[in-house]
Parts: sequence; C-alpha cells; structure tokens
Amino acid sequence: MEAVLSHLRAAIERGEYAVGDKLPSEAELCRRLEVSRPVLREALRALQTMGLTVSRTGKGTFVVSDGAVPDPTFGDYAASDLLEVRRHIEIPVAGYAAERRTPEDLDRLGHLLERMERETDTTAWVAMDTLFHLAVAEAARNPVFRRVIEEIRDALARQSAFLTDVGGRREQSNREHRAIVEALVEQSGQDAAEAMRHHLARVESTLSTIVRPAHRAAPADGAADPEERR
Repeated sequence: MEAVLSHLRAAIERGEYAVGDKLPSEAELCRRLEVSRPVLREALRALQTMGLTVSRTGKGTFVVSDGAVPDPTFGDYAASDLLEVRRHIEIPVAGYAAERRTPEDLDRLGHLLERMERETDTTAWVAMDTLFHLAVAEAARNPVFRRVIEEIRDALARQSAFLTDVGGRREQSNREHRAIVEALVEQSGQDAAEAMRHHLARVESTLSTIVRPAHRAAPADGAADPEERR
C-alpha cells in the first residue's frame, strides 16, 4: 500500500494528475500498478485522508491538491502543537508511571496491549491506543496528568487514525507500546521515559514524511528570490 501511495502522490506532485483531473478507474490503476483492488483502495483512502483527492459517488476520484499537505489539524489542535505538548507531558509521565504503577495498572496495560496486538480493525485499535496512553497517565498517580491526556484524547484518536491510515503505523506502534510496558514492569523510570521518547519520535518522523509545504513557484527571470534578498 505504501508503495502505491508513494507512486500516486509522486504522480500528483509531478503534475501527471493535475488539480481537477480525475484519476483512472480502479480497474485501470490495478492493471497499471499490478496490485489487488483492496491494496489500491487502501492507498486511495490514504490520499483522501491527506486531502489530496476527493471521491465523488458515481463519478470517481478527483485530485484537489498538488501534493502539498500542510501541518494537519486533529480536532482543535495542529499536529505540531500536539506533538510539542506530548513530548513535555508524556515522557516524564512514563517515568513517573514506572516508579508508581501498581499490579492492577500492569494487568490493565498488559491486557490492553494484548488486545491491540490481536486487533485488525483500525477503528477499534485507535480507541484502544488512546486508552493505552490514558492508562499510562493514570499509573503516574497524578490526576492532573490524566486530565491533560483526557483534554487531548480526541486529538490523539484523530492523529492515531491518520497515521494508521496513511503511515501504516499500527504494528510499529504496538512494538513501541510493548517497550513502554516492559519498562513499567521493571520499574525503570529512565527506560520508560526513553521508550516513550522513542515512540513520540517515531510518530513525529512518520508525520514528517507526510507533511509537505505548498510548492513554491519559481521566480521570474531576472527577479530575485525573496529568500536571496534577505
């Protein structure tokens, strides 16, 4: 899916499919790219999630962007703002959770992680993803931390769904979550904080491969680039 998504996005960026153009039919794209229809539909859904295309019932899929994907907004918060806050909150929270967790916390997190690793439905997995981060905050035994995560819970769910649909993050995220739980089991605040730091860094890395600024028009002949004038 990621290869098909990359191919279609590159074609849009090169102008092979310009804004307003209709993409070839699913059958034609499957033939050209030599992929199954489920794989193609997953890639097309990702393009739509990124805001590059729109699907019109009975008419097909149309290009609505030249490939630019600005800093996305998840609910009330921009992705960059959300990540900045998460780095300052969830990393130390994981450290506190490792030091303060109870056997009940570990049971809850362990069962939740097992369910996430078995889950194949994206919507159900995303719901459990937000519960996981809430459970880590609860294990830190500070109600303020939990309240902060509750406040951004909807944004976390939207971000998780976006990265799962577009970036294929689910399996990787499961491994990162397991590393966090293992550090909590060992009661290592340092390892738990580092595991959460790694998790958030991977989230940021995936977002950076998706977000691309609008294309800048080349300056006219003889006109200086605004950056050069500075």
